[in-house]
Amino acid sequence: MLIDDQTRTEQIRLTLQGRYDELTAEYEAERDRGHRLRLIEAGDSAGDDQADSGSKAAERDAARSVLNVILDRRAQYEHALTRLAAGGYGACETCAEPIPVERLEIFPSATSCVACKQTKERRAA
Repeated sequence: MLIDDQTRTEQIRLTLQGRYDELTAEYEAERDRGHRLRLIEAGDSAGDDQADSGSKAAERDAARSVLNVILDRRAQYEHALTRLAAGGYGACETCAEPIPVERLEIFPSATSCVACKQTKERRAA
């Protein structure tokens, strides 16, 4: 039984680490893309009217938003990896009840059971 638990834990760790690595690569690609756009924008801003400036500002805001979403998701996976290493992965951080396997399969970085997640969302609304 211990071998199965170790094997399962390693499979979970590989899944979480793989997604973390994908998000890191996605972040770096988006950051590089944003840097290239800023360089192009810096050399191509002569003669911009208010609409051009507004469009460029909106593009910068959208790029920042994408980066923030990626960083947030990556932090969730990092937290899940930390919980896995500490032995707390799969337990709800609020009530300590097990998070259903089906939920973890869909959302591997979940930290709350469905009931606690719903309660948090209702309070936030």
